[in-house]
Amino acid sequence: MNNKFTYPNLERVDTEIGRHYLDSNGNLVPSVTTVLSKTSNNKEGIDKWRKKVGAVEADRIMKQSTDIGTAVHEAIEKYLNKDHWDEFEETNDQLMAKKMTSKFINQGLAKITEIWGLEVGLILDNLYAGTADCVGTYQDIPSLIDFKTARRIKRREWIEDYFLQGCAYANAHNVMFNTEIKQIVILMVDRDLIFKEFIVRLDEFNELTAKWKKRLIYFDKKYK
Repeated sequence: MNNKFTYPNLERVDTEIGRHYLDSNGNLVPSVTTVLSKTSNNKEGIDKWRKKVGAVEADRIMKQSTDIGTAVHEAIEKYLNKDHWDEFEETNDQLMAKKMTSKFINQGLAKITEIWGLEVGLILDNLYAGTADCVGTYQDIPSLIDFKTARRIKRREWIEDYFLQGCAYANAHNVMFNTEIKQIVILMVDRDLIFKEFIVRLDEFNELTAKWKKRLIYFDKKYK
């Protein structure tokens, strides 16, 4: 851990549109996840899936995924802070979270060479804000690093919004702290304990940043 930056504490405000935060001027700005969810083209597919499995089962699956993901994220943060991380309950979901965390630790985290911050608040006044899982270096390259859990490993073409989220955070960090983060790393583990690394490098980073800006402009026009 190298605490080279002082990250702001974000003040969350839930609105009818979705999660927002107060910027340094006291103005509401949308979270990155709110912008992406409100401008996504995947809503039709999600609606079809909910209709297929039924609302009750869909809600159960989504809650289970959220609970497992939260437990894994909290454990990874403790591990990277060199705290005791193995504090799971004896339930099926908690035991799955423990196995997935162990997979991250044993295979997914070894290339993180320096940590500047974990669960850090990032904000651009009048634009957007959010919380990044990890900022630091990955194989000695400045990176925005995100940890994702999944029921099954996703194809790269399915997770563009993950990359857009990372680009949004990286660009905010670069503006706030005059850094040069141009690499996004998504580390993913599924319930079969398969690990997958996705990396966005410079050329793709620039293309995705342009897409993120278009999504942000579209959101602003639609909701403001």
